[in-house]
Amino acid sequence: MRFACAGPLLLAGTNAALAHHAMGGLLPQTFGQGMLSGLAHPVIGMDHFAFVVAVGITAALAGRVWGLTLPFIGGTLAGCLIHLAGVTLPVAELVIAATVLLLGAIIATNRELPALMLGVLFAGAGLFHGWAYGESIFGAEQTPLIAYLVGFTLIQLVVAVLAGLVTRWVIDSDAARRMNVRLVGAAVAGMGLVLFVGHVEGVLFAGIK
Repeated sequence: MRFACAGPLLLAGTNAALAHHAMGGLLPQTFGQGMLSGLAHPVIGMDHFAFVVAVGITAALAGRVWGLTLPFIGGTLAGCLIHLAGVTLPVAELVIAATVLLLGAIIATNRELPALMLGVLFAGAGLFHGWAYGESIFGAEQTPLIAYLVGFTLIQLVVAVLAGLVTRWVIDSDAARRMNVRLVGAAVAGMGLVLFVGHVEGVLFAGIK
């Protein structure tokens, strides 16, 4: 329970701008910088990291770790390419926060949804998460760009699959531990709620200092 409560508090103290730029806001110039930025973005951005972990957990609970992780990975790649093509997704940060809140709530409430519905949810959410990833690489040359795409694809795959495997191990070793998984979902939902409220306030009071 302490962990579930600590998540939102930790997120509230996180600098959102710095959390999304491994290169300190500078555009990657080399293959190595592009790879580093790609590997770091989904991990140091708390909203993205929480969602990727939640994808792995939900996929494991549905018994389809790979089958449900891959649609999300594909969605993030498509979303990043959409950003690089100059297409703007409306209220992307608000939607990202909503997806974190939603998926965390699904885990916390132990809801069982059809695999097809989860796959569509993951792919759709991936578009917005991937679009946000594109901000860090927009305008870069081809070499760091390719490295960035490879980097964030690999790290998301590793994190999601690892979260899924750990989830299966926890549940298989002791069915009573499923409550621990639900507490992680509650922590993710708490993070999403903090983010969502913050973005809503930003939209409503944008002109107020």
